[in-house]
Order: sequence, then C-alpha cells, then structure tokens
Amino acid sequence: MHDEDSATPERIWQLLTGFQMTAAFKAAVELEIFTLIAKGNVTAEQIAQAAGTELRGVRILCDTLTVIGLLRKDGGQYSLADDAAMFLVKTSPAYIGSVTDFMTSPQQMAGFTNLTEAVRKGGAVADTNYSLDPESPMWANFARSMAPMMMPAAMTMAGSLGVDADAAIKVLDIAAGHGMFGIAVAMNFPNAEIYAADWKNVLAVAEENAAKYGVADRFHKIEGSAFDADLGSGYDVILVTNFLHHFDPPTNETFLKRCRAALKDDGQLLTLEFVPNDDRVSPPAEALFSLVMLAATPAGDAYTFAELDTMLKNAGFANNEHRPMNGTPQHWIASHI
Repeated sequence: MHDEDSATPERIWQLLTGFQMTAAFKAAVELEIFTLIAKGNVTAEQIAQAAGTELRGVRILCDTLTVIGLLRKDGGQYSLADDAAMFLVKTSPAYIGSVTDFMTSPQQMAGFTNLTEAVRKGGAVADTNYSLDPESPMWANFARSMAPMMMPAAMTMAGSLGVDADAAIKVLDIAAGHGMFGIAVAMNFPNAEIYAADWKNVLAVAEENAAKYGVADRFHKIEGSAFDADLGSGYDVILVTNFLHHFDPPTNETFLKRCRAALKDDGQLLTLEFVPNDDRVSPPAEALFSLVMLAATPAGDAYTFAELDTMLKNAGFANNEHRPMNGTPQHWIASHI
C-alpha cells in the first residue's frame, strides 16, 4: 500500500531537470573549472579571471556544482570534492573529463531526444542510428574521449591473462577503438604482438595511442568490419570489449564463431560487457545500459551472464567464467573452448 501523505514530486522534478545538471557539468569540464580550483583559484573572482569568463556566470556555475556535490563552499571559497579532485583535474593521472566529449555528443543525445519513437519501434530510429555507421565521426570521438576511462579495466584484464610474462603471444583486439585493451597487454607482455581490428578512421586513434605508450612496433592494424575483414588466425588471446551489446544474439553468435575460428584451441577469449543480474533491474548502472542500447542501436541490449553464456556456448566456447570488476559497471568473461 502506498502512503499518499508521504509522497512528494521531488523525484519527478529531479528527473525533469536532470539535463540541466548534465549541462552544468559539461560547461565546468569545458571551462576547466576543477583544474583551475586545483591550481589555487578558489574564489569566484579568481576562477572567472583564470577562465576568462564573466563573474556572474562562474558564480552561478560553481554554486550549482556545489549543490550537485562536486564542489564544497566555505564562505566565498570553493574547494574540490574528493571524486572531482581525482577524476576531473586535468593533471590527475586518473582524469576522465574527456569522456564528456563523447557522452554529451549530438549523436548520443539524439537517441534520447527520440526515445519515445525508439520505444514504439523497439530500436533506434533511422536518423539517430549512428552506432553502426562506419563513416560516423562518433567512433573516432569515442576513441579519443574514452581511453582514460577504459585504462583501469584494460590493465586489470591484461594482468589476469594467466600467461607467463615473457610469453610470445599473438593478440587480436576486436573493435579496438582507442586500442587501450590491446596496448595494455603489450605493456604487460613485452613479447606480445597486437592486431587491432576496427574501421580505418578509428584505428588512426589507436595507432596514436600505441605510439604514445611505446608499443607501436608491436601494433598491427586490421581495417574493416569485424564481421567481414580477414581477422587472421592462430591467436592466443582475443579481446572483445564493449562490442556484443550493439547486436542481437544471432548476430553475436555469428561473430563469435568467427572468433572461435581465429583462436588457437588452447587460447582464450576475453569479453567485456555491462552485465545486469537475471532480474535485469540490478545493479543500477548495468541495468540502465539497456536503455542506451535501445536509444542507439536497432537491436542491441545489456545481456545477462546467462544470455552471454548461451551465445558463447553456441559459438563453441564451452567454458565461460564471469568476473565482475570492482568499482565499475563493467564485467569481463574469460572463455575457453
């Protein structure tokens, strides 16, 4: 029974105004507000001068960020909340502010503007279905923006291969994007050769990152669609990171059979995904990712482990181990034939 006397419209109001908080956050990242405060600009006047903006704008923005919880305010001085100091100051090694470029891009926002039609249709409407377009600039933007966010997961996976550090391994990185998953393996295994598969414009970003991290001499490109390109064979490890959620199960099984054919019999497939519980409403971040796929793809979804296990087994991977990653909604699955 609902207690009508205790019901308030507060949650509804928060939902209706949520886009305003996103806009405030985006403005703060673009103006480098968090970095300026970290440098010692702690009053609205100091921040405005350093940012080259009007005082009124900075005062209102910083007060908004304080309400959100990213800043603290004592008298007329602002300071950083712990998460803002770690993740939103550009000099921090854990900086992830660049993710804003992708997450608030017109392509990402368009799918949610048309969400009512996506619900009616059961998938993204035609004019917002950018996620499967090889010519869309969205994926190059994704590759440049998301690399810092993915590095912790990449290093975790690379450190858990169960392979001797000096092993000469051949690694295929499917839909490599920024390339950080394959690059992390190369950084941990000096004799690893990395083959990154993706569209041409995206691989240019991965190639830049390979040079940045000193593994360009062991980084090889495979240009084209993961469904059509010649992927090669004889791989010890195949990485499939944040890829399966874009497609329906039959499409994924067809793709995974290609991976099976390219993998050595004693090799392993590592899959990274958002994996909700069987109830599909928990944990929150994993469960909510299905909505992203509804807005952005014709038939993608956030799959439960049981669903992924079925796809993998149908493709020839008999042994699949689910490994959640602490502190992130990302989960990885280690698969063997």
